[in-house]
Order: sequence, then C-alpha cells, then structure tokens
Amino acid sequence: MTSSNITADPPQGRRERNKQRVRDSIYYAAIELFADQGYDQTTVDEIAERADVARGTFFNHFQKKEDLITEWGAKRRDVLREGLAAATETDPRRALLECMGLLADISLRDPALTRALTTAWVKAGYILQEEPYLSDMLGDFVIEARRRGQVPDSVDPRLAGLLLRDVYFGTVFRWVQRPEGESDLAADLHTACETVLDGIMPLPADRSCSGGER
Repeated sequence: MTSSNITADPPQGRRERNKQRVRDSIYYAAIELFADQGYDQTTVDEIAERADVARGTFFNHFQKKEDLITEWGAKRRDVLREGLAAATETDPRRALLECMGLLADISLRDPALTRALTTAWVKAGYILQEEPYLSDMLGDFVIEARRRGQVPDSVDPRLAGLLLRDVYFGTVFRWVQRPEGESDLAADLHTACETVLDGIMPLPADRSCSGGER
C-alpha cells in the first residue's frame, strides 16, 4: 500500500465536505445580504451571485429562501447548546438568568441580522411551527428547582417552560420593533425573567429583601 493510499480521503467524504462548503458559502452570503438590506429585499439571484454559484446550485441546497431562516435558527440553537454545556452555574434560578443572558448575547452578536430574520421568521409563520426545544430546556431548570424544593409542587415545569419561552420571544419581538439603541435587550430579558421567577421560584425572604441577585 502506498502512502497516497493511506492519506487520501475517501471520495464520498470529499464530496460531502465540498457540498457542505458550497452550502455554507450560500448561507453566509445570504445572511450578509439580509443584514445589509433586509430579508424581503434580498433575492435568490443576489444570494447566488454573492456566493458565486449558479441559481440552480442554490436550489440544490435550499428548496426556498425561507429555508435559510430555518438554517439560521438551527445554528443559533447549536450556539446556545454549546454555551449551556460550558456553563458552571448550578443554582437553577441563577442558571435560568444566565441562560437568558446567553440568549441575549446570541441575538446581539449581529443585531441587524437578528432584526431582519426575526421579523421574517414571524412573517413566515415559523413561530407557530417552532419545536418545543427552548420551552423544554427552560422547563428542565424548573424541574431541577422543584427537586431542590425551590419551586412548589403545584408548579407545572412544562407550563413554566412555555411561559419563560413566551417571555423570551415577546421581549425579543418588542426589541426588534423598537428603533435601534432605544432598548437594552439583555437588561429587558433579565428583568422579564426575574419577574416570572419571582412568582414560581421566589428568593428566600432574607435575600429578596436585600435586593435579590442582580
């Protein structure tokens, strides 16, 4: 067996990597355009031109322009999972607030893109099709808090997770609709989350009287 036989990549592996590179090129070309000029104002032809691919190549990877919104959401979920995996906070209440801070950070890494694609996401009706991954994840924090005796047994973690999810989306939607710089997304999410947690996961009296954990 020659050294070239040993080091050469399997043909299928090379093909898959090449396909992924083209897909990534299309995706990143699209989000640059969305951030610069808006989602509705961007055409498939412009995306293909920016990515230096044929129009048909675009449709080989994305059936429609809206699929780029789905891809954007999936990448945000990956970043969130990585951030939570690296988190060291063990107290459920503080961990929930830390999670909201991470969600805000993800949105603020590219505010123009977040504004453009959040609006497009809502218009496309994806909010009605959203998988319950976020509410389930937030509900897991409530389950842990109830296990520790920090949440009454009467609180349904699933419903609490849905409520916290709605708080997150509602806060982001209001931020998107306001003029840039008029509101602080991270601060608004923190305050909104604390308001809910004060109802389902109240601080001990001695800590709440001293101003909580801000």
